[in-house]
Amino acid sequence: MSSAAGNHPIDYAALAQDIKRWARELGFDEAGIAGIALDQDEQHLQRWLDHGYHGEMEYMQRHGTRRTRPAELQPGTQRVISVRMDYLAPHTREAWDTLDDGEAGYISRYALGRDYHKLMRGRLQKLATRIHEVVGDFGYRAFVDSAPVMEKALARNAGLGWVGKHTILLNRRAGSYFFLGELYTDLPLPVDAEETDHCGSCTRCITACPTGAIVGPYQLNAQRCISYLTIELKGSIPEDLRAPMGNRIFGCDDCQLVCPWNKFAHVATEADFAPRHSLDGARLVELFAWSEEEFLKRTEGMAVRRAGYEGWLRNIAVALGNAPTSAGVCAALRSRAAHPSAIVREHVAWALARHGEAVTTEASP
Repeated sequence: MSSAAGNHPIDYAALAQDIKRWARELGFDEAGIAGIALDQDEQHLQRWLDHGYHGEMEYMQRHGTRRTRPAELQPGTQRVISVRMDYLAPHTREAWDTLDDGEAGYISRYALGRDYHKLMRGRLQKLATRIHEVVGDFGYRAFVDSAPVMEKALARNAGLGWVGKHTILLNRRAGSYFFLGELYTDLPLPVDAEETDHCGSCTRCITACPTGAIVGPYQLNAQRCISYLTIELKGSIPEDLRAPMGNRIFGCDDCQLVCPWNKFAHVATEADFAPRHSLDGARLVELFAWSEEEFLKRTEGMAVRRAGYEGWLRNIAVALGNAPTSAGVCAALRSRAAHPSAIVREHVAWALARHGEAVTTEASP
């Protein structure tokens, strides 16, 4: 027992249970509480960085130990309240149907609807407000993929799942189609039991990766990952990785699609995660025709905007290069052959060459 603001005693065990209940009432699907010791994860992260697997994601090393030592990022932190929220929207086109449709663009299921960052951060703030109503002033800070936070390791320690061989968090009752968020706090709450690994001898995710990015169990070379190539990478996509990308234009879900644990995945209850603009199976030619103004308007409030317009065209050009040859595909590519962006022109030329056409890569005046 302790006291809040020197007034009323606090039963932290009861408070922890209340926090989990309040989290569910706010729309989170599960919450758990973790301590802040991440020593082994810090070593694992350093080995990953030493291998250069982070590619151009310089921010992964820029923050030093603040990522693995929560109290350095938010002084006074004693516990982390970790939450998860399912994102697989109902009535979404079957992922394999889109992947098998060479004329459609595949967008990772998490990015089809509203960007989750603000939505979850707002609900974490409401959770903090609810806690404040009971305990008075306390130290906290909310995070949703917005700072150097080891979210998967903390969620594992909070009992929300284990980090699978594909390096994504897996939950025995809900698979892996969910977002994570954290509330760093100075409250000495009781911690939950860490989840154990249940991947066993399964290696489906490793063999399913189109570009061989999962270089070993629990080891991801982000430089080969399609999510990195289509979102984080701002320059040219390595030529040897373009064909394996298929029609994936923003992110990739293959390692999750083949995971046996996703037979337990839940349908999201958040309506805002539903696909917008039929992006769960939109035609590549139509997407490639979007002007920058259309791109910005149609992706407002969506994670897809992270690719940027130039990256959007670059990614679609690759997918069109991998699409079945047709007059429409070739005409769409030729329409961007003299695009002002050298990156776009390069990938369009590559795509046209895949269809037996040669073009110059000079920009139009």
